[in-house]
Amino acid sequence: MHAAVVTSFDSAPRYQEFPTPVRADDDEMLIDVLAAGLHPRVRSQADGSHYTSTDELPLVPGIDGVGRGPDGLLRYFVLPDTTMGAMAEQTIIDTRRSVVLPESSDPVAIAAAMNPAMSSWVALRRRVKFQAGQNVLVLAATGNAGRMAVQIARLFDANAVIGAGRGADRLAELPALGASDTVLLEGDPADVAHRLGRAATDVDVVIDYLWGEPTAAAMVAVVTARADRAKPLTWIEIGSVAGPTAAIPSAALRAAHLQIVGSGQGSVSAREIIAELPALAEQITNGTFDIDARPMPLADVERAWTDSAGTNQRIVLVP
Repeated sequence: MHAAVVTSFDSAPRYQEFPTPVRADDDEMLIDVLAAGLHPRVRSQADGSHYTSTDELPLVPGIDGVGRGPDGLLRYFVLPDTTMGAMAEQTIIDTRRSVVLPESSDPVAIAAAMNPAMSSWVALRRRVKFQAGQNVLVLAATGNAGRMAVQIARLFDANAVIGAGRGADRLAELPALGASDTVLLEGDPADVAHRLGRAATDVDVVIDYLWGEPTAAAMVAVVTARADRAKPLTWIEIGSVAGPTAAIPSAALRAAHLQIVGSGQGSVSAREIIAELPALAEQITNGTFDIDARPMPLADVERAWTDSAGTNQRIVLVP
């Protein structure tokens, strides 16, 4: 069979022949892959920078996808940490880490949206006790996952959803997705802090894909501007596009009823994640979300790696 194969962490995967994987137990299934999303998480897997990465090469990247097995059923699957990923004509899945999809599901839309949507969906379902009527701030709301977070918070009946991010043009698209207010995270830092504090005085939950220095600054701005500092504020750290570490001032933790939690592999069990997938897949199949997906042939994986850099469009590789 053919697959996208990583032979060096310093270069993009290449389309080449690769041995067909063999199932090891009764819970596994060899499936024909129909679509696999090129997510930021896949990039970090392929360059060895993700916190779950090992130095084992060669590897086939891809952490999830849509495929059809010998039983004829259409499935969305999530792969464990493995060197045999989804970006191949065939892969091995654990059926316990998959959900059967309606035949009406679009494999490209499912492969494009499940991963970025899952981050905020699982965070609001499993990491915090989110309640209808709460106010949400999404940091990095102009990114793919951030755009999905705005839509999911609104779907979960948030009272107000504030989208904060870079790029005025992309920010202007957020009200149509459900944002009640937007904040541009560009310009003089003092101006940014003022805009953020003014918009987020009463937020209950922050969904943070930034981390790094911007999060430290945002946290100070939000805490300082709170109308009632005794009101609980939950800060959910999901991504770190702005840096892996953030210097959080101790005063931010002492001066407000603030708790910081993380959401991702490890903090949420595979069982809990899988339990949320059917409902999320149903929403995607029903067309609930605005999804910007671009299918590309698996054979063009090297070009896909370049084309997807710096864009919010989610490329989906199709064998």
